Amino acid sequence: MTDRPARPSTDGFSEAKRTPSAASRSKPKGSGRDSRQRRPPDYVVIGHICADILSDGTAVLGGTALYSALAAATLGWRTGILTRGRYGFDLNGLEIPPLTIGSERIQIVVQDAEWPTCFVNEYAPSGRRTQQIARWAGPIDLRGLPPSWHTARVIHLGPIAQEIDVRQATGLNPQFLGTTPQGWMRDWPRATGGRVQPTHLRLPPELVSQLDGIVVNDEEFGFSRDMVEAVGKHGYGVVTLGENGAKAFTPRGIITEPAFHVPVVDLTGAGDVFSASFFYRIADPSITPNQALRFAHAAAGLSLGGVGANHIPTRPEIRRLMQQVADNV
Repeated sequence: MTDRPARPSTDGFSEAKRTPSAASRSKPKGSGRDSRQRRPPDYVVIGHICADILSDGTAVLGGTALYSALAAATLGWRTGILTRGRYGFDLNGLEIPPLTIGSERIQIVVQDAEWPTCFVNEYAPSGRRTQQIARWAGPIDLRGLPPSWHTARVIHLGPIAQEIDVRQATGLNPQFLGTTPQGWMRDWPRATGGRVQPTHLRLPPELVSQLDGIVVNDEEFGFSRDMVEAVGKHGYGVVTLGENGAKAFTPRGIITEPAFHVPVVDLTGAGDVFSASFFYRIADPSITPNQALRFAHAAAGLSLGGVGANHIPTRPEIRRLMQQVADNV
């Protein structure tokens, strides 16, 4: 990877207009009181907050870092995001939204870049998705993680486009280290931008041995099976199966947990809500893997009932759904 984002020549974008960025470049950013007086986060997620370019030519912010952080904050944890990009400006007529999360529980460290990572998603009539990466924000330097964040209860590695160096990641030592590795399984022409192709997950043994949890979906499992099973020998290797629930490789064998059948309005971010909720619960040593999976299913299921981050559920809502289902069994 280069330290400077590649500048595509075939995506229809030209040089970004130089308007001020709304994002902090070197220190935690958050609403409310000065972030230097804020307590360090319980949950830290690392990854690009991207701009998803919609069919109507507008852009919305997305990515694992955004949705997982919102889920953790809604569940009640102090949350931190380490990301890289540029927000709140005009990229050749494309309005990149400002990075305004609006939660007192979330602090953000943004490393400077010329633009955010930009995804273009296309859906076939069958529902199958193809992706293009039009812009790449560049690698995240994990040395930029605030010292007080290193001891977070959970650090969640959430790459979406090869932005986290796996060798740097071996230097992290939180109480619980989890990952959703989809971004390490994506390849695309960096110099020009273009279509994303899946690639097999290859993690160094040092990182695999440090991971306490890894979550992939059923399609990603075909490209990550060895890594998921390896983590499952000492931690939790989880495979989500959509409406068929999830299975987890654990030191005591494979366990399964059914999904909650709920009305579906929008799938966006549901996998990230599941992962954050699972890490949130399984980091508690008093919680069993099945309990953590059930909680994550309920959280993800409730998030399907509306569009975007506004439908990330709270703990009382999750517990209410779990109790309702239990009462009907």
